[in-house]
Parts: sequence; C-alpha cells; structure tokens
Amino acid sequence: TPEGPQPLVRDIAPGAAYPVHALGPLRAAVEAVQGITQAPLAIPAQSALAVASLAVQGFADVDTLGGPRALSLYALTIARSGERKSACDAPLMAALRNHEKEQATAQRDAMESWRNAHALWKGERDRILADARKGKGEKRTAAQADLEALGPEPSAPPSTDRTVSEPTFEGLTKLFATGQPSLGLFSDEGGQFLGGHAMNSENRQKTLAALNDLWQGNPIRRTRAGDGHATLFGRRLALHLMVQPTVARAFMADPMAADTGFLPRFLMCEPPSAIGTRMQANARRDDMAMQGFAARLRDILETSMPMELETRELQPRTLGLAPDANILLANFSDAIEVAQAPGGDLAHITGTASKAAEQAARIAGVLTLWADLNAVAVKGETMADAITLAQFYLSEASRLASAATISAEIDKAEMLRKWLLESWPHPDVMARDVVQLGPNALRETPKARAALGVLEKHGWLV
Repeated sequence: TPEGPQPLVRDIAPGAAYPVHALGPLRAAVEAVQGITQAPLAIPAQSALAVASLAVQGFADVDTLGGPRALSLYALTIARSGERKSACDAPLMAALRNHEKEQATAQRDAMESWRNAHALWKGERDRILADARKGKGEKRTAAQADLEALGPEPSAPPSTDRTVSEPTFEGLTKLFATGQPSLGLFSDEGGQFLGGHAMNSENRQKTLAALNDLWQGNPIRRTRAGDGHATLFGRRLALHLMVQPTVARAFMADPMAADTGFLPRFLMCEPPSAIGTRMQANARRDDMAMQGFAARLRDILETSMPMELETRELQPRTLGLAPDANILLANFSDAIEVAQAPGGDLAHITGTASKAAEQAARIAGVLTLWADLNAVAVKGETMADAITLAQFYLSEASRLASAATISAEIDKAEMLRKWLLESWPHPDVMARDVVQLGPNALRETPKARAALGVLEKHGWLV
C-alpha cells in the first residue's frame, strides 16, 4: 500500500450500553454506586444482581419453560485494572459483610456452649464404656441402653459464613456440609480463583462439574477420606468473578470451560472503559438509595430460609410465572431458537443462546423476590425487564466470542508475518509453501489462506 503496511489490529465492536432501566428494584442502588465511582454501569449492575441472587436463592426456585430452576446467577465481569471493580463491589456487599460479622460473634458464644455440652456428653459416654468393659452380660446390656439414652453426639453450630472467595472444591463442599446451605463465591480478583488450586489441571474437571451441578440446583457429591461418599441435597451457590481481560480470554479459550457448559452458564460482560473520563465534578451521591439497598439486603439475610434442620437441606417453594410473563418468555425463547440456526446471528454461541430463556426467568425471579420475598408469581413487566437484561448478556457473549475468534486469527497472521520476515527468503509465497514449511499452527490450507488474507488486507502482502 502507498502508506506502507498497517499494524495488525483486533477490530472488536464496542459493547452496547447497559440497560440499567431494566434492573427494577436494583436500579437506584446501581446508579448510586455508579454516581460515586463513575465506573461503567455494568460493573455495579453485575455486583447487585449477584448479591441479590445470593440473598433470595434459598427461598424459591422459579418456573421456566423447562420446569422449576434455581435462582442462582453466575456473573463474569471483565474489566482491566483501575476500572474500580472493588470500589463498585464493596458498597453493595457492605450489609452482607456486616451480617457475617454479627453472626460470627453470635456463633462464638454458641461454640462455647457446644464445647461444654460436648465435653459432658463425651465424659458420660466414656464412663458408660468403661463400666461396660469391666462387666459382662447384664452390664453390657445396661451399657447399651445407657448409650441409647445418652443420645447422639451434639452437633457443632454451623458456620455462619455466607461467602467464599478462593475455595477448593473440597473446601466448598465442606462449607456446604457444615455451614449455610446458600453461599456466594464472590471475588474481585477472579483470576486468583480461575488460576488457583481449584482450577489446576488436576482439579479443574471436578470443580467445573460441581459448579455446573450447583447452578442446576442438583445435589453435590462429596468424597471424604475415611468415611466414603456423602451427597448434599438442597444447596445453592451464587457466583461473581471480576477478572482482567487477559485472564478472561484464556478462560474463554479453554475448551473444557466451553464444552462442559460452564462458560455458557455465565452472565458475562466487558463494558467500555471509563478511565480518563471520571471527573470529580461529575461525582454524585445518593445515600438514600444505598441505605435502602442495605436495609433490604439485611431484611432478607435475617429471614430464616426454608430448610430441613437436621440435614440443613433447603426446601424452596416454586415461584410461578403469571400468564403474560409465560407468553413473553415463550416468544423470547422462540426468537432465540431461530437465531441459533446455521447462518443465524447466534449460531456461533448455541451453548449460551440455548440457556438465554432460562437466564431471563432466573433474573426475573431474583428481581421479584428482592421486591417481595412472599411473591407467588413473576409478573409480565418484571419478565419484560429480565428479557431485556438477558438479551444484553447474550449480545455481550456473542461479541466476546467473535472477539476471541478475531484475536485467534490475528495471532496466526502475526505468526505468519514473523515467519515470512525471518525465515522465508523468497519474494513470493504460495499457500502450499506455508502449509508445507510454515509455522505448525498454519499447516492446513484453510488456516494458511486465512492468515495470508489477513496480511494482504493489512498491506503486508500483495
């Protein structure tokens, strides 16, 4: 080209504006956090949805076109360092953190009582067993009766934690076994989880399988050293990972994350950066909205979840769909189905697209219970809002999947460019030369032609 070759750039379309008007009862708090931080609206929106999901998921499942489903939401927020991810997350989590702190104080007293009760129980049991060892026949029969009268070992009070940030699979299942049946895995440094012990090559498959089961509301199977298997029923997990773009790209390129259906379960977004535009003169506070959100969160956290006390298994009711909500959801589902056909707008992300209607129902259920914990059905207007949100997340998933494809194409073209400059001595090159002699990643004709096409478009070849 007359002006010389152009740099190889990743032309990725910018994302749509976040539809904050569709957040219903969460909108005021999200706009308040954005007003203080001036971060992209999507960041506090993701935090608010995840926190609301954690708060309400133990109380009900929601009707969908495929039967009742859990109200658990998995969110993935992609933003680079400096986008104020933590500053957005902290105020929306504040009431939850305070609740955990108060519960931990109360639990210390309960633990002290339990230790005393357990010591008495153990002392009595040891005495009965010692007596039985000294005698025969009658004494042993009496000891058996005494042990039965003594009753089972007193259970330790459950852990009060409601959130974890970097669990292993074993740690998460242990917390579900001994603690609260509704938990949130929230991390503003999600890369530490995605790159940590739970997701290393050895553990990745079982971690992904367990997290998929929890999203579905399925029981999780726990293997313990010494006493075999245990199955935990009625457990729920909300999940929000905030990650840097480089971490997100690697995660999204991982075939296991996509093929197991883990990635398609996420509501994901990568908002346009706000860095460079956040002027103090534009900052605004809305303390009423923040106090309202905190008060509502506290009310829900202090309401007892429906559970079986012995096993701590949740027993959520089913939140129905009003007739108009059901019609809206069915129409949305049909439109998405058509777009997944070969050549359709969503043909490249069928895994995510096929879950869009269920995601809409889940979001609608979360918004409904946040407004009224005793609601019996999702109303039409709430479903319309939830569909707007589900469409936004679907468009983001589509855009990010296309961006990953573009990035891979550019990477291959860059590999070829370097090979031509460093290792190819001739002025001309044929596709078959690249296939026979070029970089290993390009030794297939379609890949070689695609990379040559990119270099031609950018003026490196004619």
